[in-house]
Amino acid sequence: MRWRPLILLAVWASAAVVVERAHATGLPPAYAPIVVQPTGLPQRHEFDLSAALARARREHKRLYVYLGASDCPYCRRYEAFLGANSDALVPHFAPYLVVDLRSALSVTAERLYFRVGQSSQPYKAFQRSIGDERERLLVYPSVWLLDADAKPLMQMPAGTGTFETVPEQIEVLRLEQ
Repeated sequence: MRWRPLILLAVWASAAVVVERAHATGLPPAYAPIVVQPTGLPQRHEFDLSAALARARREHKRLYVYLGASDCPYCRRYEAFLGANSDALVPHFAPYLVVDLRSALSVTAERLYFRVGQSSQPYKAFQRSIGDERERLLVYPSVWLLDADAKPLMQMPAGTGTFETVPEQIEVLRLEQ
């Protein structure tokens, strides 16, 4: 029965490939992201932040909310940067619960909604409700740093070219402007 170890090895290798593919998009596992999938499909893509905010209040943490698109090359670049620099960066994420909102480039601002408790708001109204004064178009990737009451901690850049060095990312996490 010498073939049993080979079968087990083949099964283990297949499982490893599936796990690797599961992490091919989205924030790297080292950041222990809370993955939030949209509901209300296909008309709406609603992300419910209620559970993450409740947990942040319980644990006295902030939220690092990342909106990435599965088909966004700039999102993959940022996620690869985080993965490659996780040893240096993960300790600086300690005050945050990392929330990974999974979307796609085809999801327009008009179809994107955010729920906090009983309130569901479209993207632009959500931006206004959290005090985001940029009133910009939807850009992937986007990051919001929120306190446990969904109030922004600072105005954040978005899109390509943001947080591309470890010192820049640490400045953001420390809320240095």
